[in-house]
Amino acid sequence: MVELKTDASIDAMYEAGQVVARALTAAQKAADVGVSLLELDEVAHDVLREAGATSPFLGYRPSFAPTPFPAVLCVSVNDAIVHGVPDRYRLRDGDLVSIDFGAELGGWVGDSALSFVVGTPRRADLRLIETAERALAVGTEAAVVGNRIGDIAHAIGTVCRAAGYGIPDGFGGHGIGRRMHEDPSVPNEGRPGRGMRLRHGMVLAIEPMVIAGGTDGFHAALDGWTLKTDDGSRAAHAEHTVAIAESGPRILTAR
Repeated sequence: MVELKTDASIDAMYEAGQVVARALTAAQKAADVGVSLLELDEVAHDVLREAGATSPFLGYRPSFAPTPFPAVLCVSVNDAIVHGVPDRYRLRDGDLVSIDFGAELGGWVGDSALSFVVGTPRRADLRLIETAERALAVGTEAAVVGNRIGDIAHAIGTVCRAAGYGIPDGFGGHGIGRRMHEDPSVPNEGRPGRGMRLRHGMVLAIEPMVIAGGTDGFHAALDGWTLKTDDGSRAAHAEHTVAIAESGPRILTAR
């Protein structure tokens, strides 16, 4: 069931979203050659503590997971697409890093992700990241009252496929509110004019993911969480929490 949020609830979700924005900004700023993924997680955790917020990631255990997630920040490096578990790995020059973070504040949740390169970037990585961000932008532009979920999916998929990139099968965005994952699901590829009609008060986490090699295959790493590309190519991820309103889409996790 899809819950329509009141304008006051969306304002409260914006406050949670701004905690997310601050944490991602701080983690990206801290990411440098020689910094460990665990250190990035601690930077994000500090932002939560300062805001009096909690993490919807820490301890989260969906049906596919062998263990609860052990951190507040997902950090996926190079061929990791999403759900990367922070560990002692120290960042190297040229690493492509995707960070995904959520915060719960006042009973409401925000969720967002971004990708960047540490140190000297490869041109191919910058193009991959730019495509993920552009797909997020066009998906958000399609998130207007009267459109359908398929319009968002089609907009995202068109950008990603036109660039020659793969899209992880079965993974995409979702509704969000009191819980991190709510109805409806928001695929990253689909047919326009299909699916649930968008209404004022719906809030969606829109999150394109792209695989540089052009194939869609992926597998879980030994930790049971990190999803990695089958072809070993690099991946990028972008995400915002977006409210559907009569005045147009409102990005609640804007940085």
